[in-house]
Amino acid sequence: MPAPAPAAPRPMVSTAMRSPWAQEYARTPRTYIWGTAPSRLAKEVGALLPPGARVLDLGCGEGRDSVFFASQGCDVTAVDASRAGLRKAERLAREKGVTVRWIPGDMSRVMVDGPFDLIYSCGSIHYVSRRERARLFGRLKALTRPGGHQARIVFTDRLVYVEKGEVVDHFAPRELAAAYADWTIVRQANRLISCAQDGRPHRHSVEEFVAMAVEPSQATRD
Repeated sequence: MPAPAPAAPRPMVSTAMRSPWAQEYARTPRTYIWGTAPSRLAKEVGALLPPGARVLDLGCGEGRDSVFFASQGCDVTAVDASRAGLRKAERLAREKGVTVRWIPGDMSRVMVDGPFDLIYSCGSIHYVSRRERARLFGRLKALTRPGGHQARIVFTDRLVYVEKGEVVDHFAPRELAAAYADWTIVRQANRLISCAQDGRPHRHSVEEFVAMAVEPSQATRD
């Protein structure tokens, strides 16, 4: 009796299908639902960057943080699966008089040339499945310059609230710390943030995480 055929691999679902925000950006073409001011994390890590730093913003959305980094003199590449979001981002960049390299595509699969001084994501990488992001972190580490940084805000499983039908693989405690165990962790903090994007006041638990790639000489000493 012939052996049964192996099961077909499960197709990967793009982050655009897991995240509700591409649809929201298309529904609100003249409104910036996250505002145009930079996030607190962007301002914090911006202070760590050298002049002319190369920055990769993954899941840039409407572009507020990408535009902020560009306004600080950085060479910015920004990726998002939502073309509607990128149209808003391009408009914001024009209004601020800065240039950003906008790339439409899935952040977990897009191909870019490194190295970067900062790889950044604010509220986006939790839409990448846990299975995919394990591989993604390896690629992102390889794209980071020694002494460079990665910074992100992610949803955690401490307090789960699902809005607008999103599909999130919430980060477990110390998941990011384990993924970057060979780097220097600059800051790691857990907090609750308030939100009402679905019309109901609620909170999300998030982790703010900043890590620095170890210089080769330091890695040798360690």
